[in-house]
Order: sequence, then structure tokens, then C-alpha cells
Amino acid sequence: MKSPLPRLILALLCLATLPGHAQTTDKIRPNFVYILADDLGYGDVRCLNPNGKIPTPHMDRLAAGGMRFTDAHSSSAVCTPTRYGLLTGRYNWRSRLKSGVQGGLSPDLIEPSRPTVASFLKGQGYHTACIGKWHLGFDWQRRPGTPPFNDQIQKTEEGWRADFTKTFAGGPLAVGFDAYFGIAASLDMVPYTFLENDHVTQVPTIEKSFPMMAGREKKGGNTRLGPAAADFEAENVLPELTKRAVSYIASRAQDAKNGKPFFLYMPLNSPHTPIVPSAEWRGKSGINPYADFVMQTDATLGSILDALEKAGLNDNTVVVMTSDNGCSPQADFAELAVHGHNPNFTFRGAKADIFDGGHHIPFLVRWPGHVPAGSAYKEMVCQNDWFATVAAILEQPLPKHAAEDSVNLLPALTAQTVAPLRKTLVHHSANGTFAIRQGLWKLIMAPDSGGWSEPKPNTAAAKALAPVQLYHMHDDGTELRNQQAEHPEIVTRMTKELLQEIANGSTRSADGL
Repeated sequence: MKSPLPRLILALLCLATLPGHAQTTDKIRPNFVYILADDLGYGDVRCLNPNGKIPTPHMDRLAAGGMRFTDAHSSSAVCTPTRYGLLTGRYNWRSRLKSGVQGGLSPDLIEPSRPTVASFLKGQGYHTACIGKWHLGFDWQRRPGTPPFNDQIQKTEEGWRADFTKTFAGGPLAVGFDAYFGIAASLDMVPYTFLENDHVTQVPTIEKSFPMMAGREKKGGNTRLGPAAADFEAENVLPELTKRAVSYIASRAQDAKNGKPFFLYMPLNSPHTPIVPSAEWRGKSGINPYADFVMQTDATLGSILDALEKAGLNDNTVVVMTSDNGCSPQADFAELAVHGHNPNFTFRGAKADIFDGGHHIPFLVRWPGHVPAGSAYKEMVCQNDWFATVAAILEQPLPKHAAEDSVNLLPALTAQTVAPLRKTLVHHSANGTFAIRQGLWKLIMAPDSGGWSEPKPNTAAAKALAPVQLYHMHDDGTELRNQQAEHPEIVTRMTKELLQEIANGSTRSADGL
């Protein structure tokens, strides 16, 4: 009797060539959901700050299912430059914007043909969508005879230079996103209208402004007055973004299961000014409107997590929750302190500052089956590292001349290492002040905060201080004891390192990648 093995082997070979079988043996590529809160402080997240007074059950839920990064930093201490670094994997100060932020009508900041995370993933067959606050510029068509826009925040009369009846170019669609819905910049900047793909959803016909903090008009003032759609209300923005994101996930679910994954980048407008929690959230915290808005921001994350679960995509989706910089003083630090809450944890300073309060941010990642649940990574990382990490997850090389300052965090995410992956990390403040971290040493190239906190730049108090600041972040994480006079050799070494990294145009090679 002949052995049945040859026929069995032949049958298995034939089966392996069928389309359905081939699909099941392919490596399954995950979806990516990246949620970027606006001005959310490290201390606002309960799983990072057990003494915090604001409930954040969904951020805690995300951390319980994944990893907390306890020494994570944004590329900059303010909005626009952080977004540039996140999407390009390149330090923001290598762009033309050397300080400050753009306005809602400013021109594109991301250089033409520069690879982004979105264009990279689109090239890998992903559907890519941005839902939220862009704040990286558009190419708006202007009314005849009006001057072009620049990178300064536009004032009321300047806002009407744009011809809102016409389509605009640039923006998310120009840098790799297939779809876009959101607002042009921070919600305290004109124009006040929603944008979809290449047009406004409602043409601005009137002027509006909004209270910087709901119910505190006399104390906090208002946002910039400027062009607005008649039906546009600030408190409706976060609910609309949430609804759109939930709908997007549902619409992409079947394709994702069939091998066409998606990347959803969701930069929120909250809890940035105007601090406008919607009716169901007002007073929920028992603290102030900022705390209410943080709770609503947390609920938005919850809606996204629920949408992924309902769509059956939990196990194959990488979810990131983070913030673009530290919490702003607009949150009313004094009022929060009365309730025992510090939104920037124990860090010195706040949004805009070179101190850690300006750029030490929450960073939570969940990827079931790959990232150990309830884990933590304690070494320094940067949001710029997202680009290199995504490429590593997909086992693809980075594009040439791209992600110059991005480090692969996959070994940390998958608990293959607890060792440092970054040799250095360069910080940048609102006024363009540099600092560099090397191990636990931090060197600030100025005597002041570089931002809004004391000592403020160019003040008499700042001019009376040493020209640089050197802190050991383990011994003095509060950045109060300047050791520059005690360790001139470290100041010299780190200054040389910073200048070299600026001159090189790339830091990945310096990190051995």
C-alpha cells in the first residue's frame, strides 16, 4: 500500500496557495490611534499622579491595559512645534518656526515632500485620517489685493483676508492624510468654523469670541475676536470631534479586519482655552471648569476605546494617549491648588517654559498581546519617537531623509529592555530657548524660564542669575538648585553636544540608530 503522505503534502501545498489561506498566514498589521490632548498636564492623569483630584478613569483604564511612560516629553513647550515634531520625527527648531506658534490662517509649516507618519503609513497601504486641531498651517486663498499670511497669530481684521468661499490647499491632505475634519488651530484663534478636507463646512459671515474659561468672563477675558460661522460654538467642538472619530472607527472596521488597517490621528482642542466643558460636564469635578474639561477629555478617550471594542478592533490596535505640552496657567493654578491638585505634578514651570512643567507630558500606550498590561518605562522618550517606532512595528525601514530625530521605542514597548534608548533629548521653549538632557543631567541655555513663569526672559531678576542652568533630575527634579558652578566640565560637555546635534541636522546617528 502506498503511503498517503505525498498526496497529503500536495493537498496542503495547494491549500496554501488559496487566497483565503494566504491571508491568514500574513503578518497582521495593527491599526494606530494617536490621541493628542491640548495643554493636559502630567499631574492631571490619575494613574500618573495618585494625589491628583481629577478623576480620569479612561486614561487609567488605558494605562492598566498597557504602558505608562514616566519620563516622556513633547518636542516643544507649545502647540505648533510639538505637532511638527510628532508628525515628522524631526525636532521642531529645524523648521522655519524658531519660536512661538502659528495662527489659524498661517501657511503650511511642514515642508513640501517631507515624509510624515501619515504619508509613510499611507505608503504602507493604510487609510489615514486626521480629526481635530491641525495648527500646522494651510494654503488659504485670499481676497484680491490682500497681503499673504505669515506665521504670526492673526488679528481680527487680518482674518478677513481669507476667501472662505473657496477651497484651500495644504494642510493634512498635503502631508499624507486621506481625510480631515477639524479646526484650523487652537480654539482661541480665528477662524471659528469647522474644516473638512479642503473647505470650510460653513462660511464665516460674522465675528465671534468666546470666554477663555466658561462662566469666568470678567476674570479670564475672551478669545480673539474674528471670522466665525454663524452656528459655530466653542463648547460643541469636542463633542463633534468625538462623534466623528467614533464614526470613523466604525466605518473602517471591516476594511481593517480584511487587511486594510487605518491610522487615526486625533489632536483634541481640550483642555486648552477656551475652557468650555459642555452642559453635562459643568460642575462634575467640584473643582473648576478646567477640571470639568479634563474629565470630558477623558470621556472622549473612553468613547474611542468603546468604539474600538464595539468594532472588534481592541486586540489589533495601538492606542496612544498623550499631550502636546504641560498645563497652561489659564487652568487657574491657585484655584486648583486650593483643592490639592497640581496639573503639572511636581515639575517646575508650566506650558511655554523650558522647565519640565512645560514639556514633561503624559504618554500612555496600549497594544494588547505586545505591550505588557500595567507596565511602565522610566527612561526619557520624546513624541518625535513615534515615527521610528511605527516603522519598527511594521518592520519597514524609515524613508531616506526622514525622522531625523526619532528613536525606535519598540524594545521598550514590548519589554525587551528597560535600559535607556535615547542618549540625549533636546528641549525647546516658547521663546526658542534650548535645553539638553543627557542621562539625568539637564542643561538649560538661559538664566530664565524661556516662557511665562518666573524668572521671565529679559527681566532684571533673570539678568542677575547665572547665564546657564544645570540640574540633576534625580537629585533635583524640581529644578531649583543650579549646579552649573559646581560642574563646569559637564556644562562644557553638554554645550558641545547640543551644538553638535544642531549642526548635524540629525540625532538618530548619535543614538546608534
